[in-house]
Amino acid sequence: VRGTRDSRETGRINPNVRAEVSVNPASEIIPVTRANGIALALTVPSGGTISGRSALLRLDGWTWEDMVFAAPVGMHVQWPRMTTYQSRYRPTSEEDQKKERQKALAALSDAFDDARAYRTARADDEFAERHPTDLRWEAMKPVFDGTLPVVVTANNILQIQAALAWAEREDLRLIIVGGADAWMVTQELKERDVPVIVTGTHRLPSRRWADSDTPFALPAKLYEAGVKFCISSTSSWGGGAQASNTRNMPYDAATAAAYGLPVDEALKAVTLYPARILGVDDRVGSLEVGKDATLIVTDGDPLETPTLVSQMYIEGRKIDLTSRHTMLYDKYRTKYGQ
Repeated sequence: VRGTRDSRETGRINPNVRAEVSVNPASEIIPVTRANGIALALTVPSGGTISGRSALLRLDGWTWEDMVFAAPVGMHVQWPRMTTYQSRYRPTSEEDQKKERQKALAALSDAFDDARAYRTARADDEFAERHPTDLRWEAMKPVFDGTLPVVVTANNILQIQAALAWAEREDLRLIIVGGADAWMVTQELKERDVPVIVTGTHRLPSRRWADSDTPFALPAKLYEAGVKFCISSTSSWGGGAQASNTRNMPYDAATAAAYGLPVDEALKAVTLYPARILGVDDRVGSLEVGKDATLIVTDGDPLETPTLVSQMYIEGRKIDLTSRHTMLYDKYRTKYGQ
């Protein structure tokens, strides 16, 4: 039922959306994810062109308010496809695809123009008295102040190049999410100091002619080129990471290490580097004096599949690692013990 689906908002321009308010703190996915060493996670809106604002959550709390670690973290934009394609599941003509792309780009440009004009006008006390507040454009103010980055989902090289040019014109702080083709534009990314959130390594190449290890070696190529990056969990080609797969994020980093990324860098790619990119490295991401005591205790290398997480602390508070998986394990161990 459409009314029960909170992963996507209706409409094309929704900068006022706050992802954290739609999180279900009682979801079984949370303790399962936590049990594999994930203490903090970025929850991201999707849908439309401007999807809304993300929030960094502690994976512990009775309510979504308890869980919020930092919000907002970024304004999320879904960059339209820059190429046409044919699919039996979505039979759309090439001409219609081009029209849809132009419509999305125009809507994006108009939204930023309107938001910038609104910000200028609101600085005028007379205007502010005569015109009602628009929550969409109010949410955009930190973007123009430079305090809130624009996080663009872009995988294809044409998408990434278009997003880079657009962000430069608009004078915005940019973060690329996905970045499947980021290894082709490392010079531009480095010159403009644009970080990449690589959405996993456990996926197929995006092109039939590409080497089979292209996704596995992407983090190593970014590292060698000096591009700032971190590794998220594997997602579908066009969307964000799937919540149920977030628990496997350490193994995405492990695969990157197996294909050229130094092991220490692979560990930083799921700890310190995401904290830096999201602007919270003064509190989390590494074990240092003055930071939050958010950490895990394991019986081995946290990137290895046999390793077990024995303890977790979030801001110094010990977390219960019981999950749906441990409950089922205990249930069936008792059954067969009889």
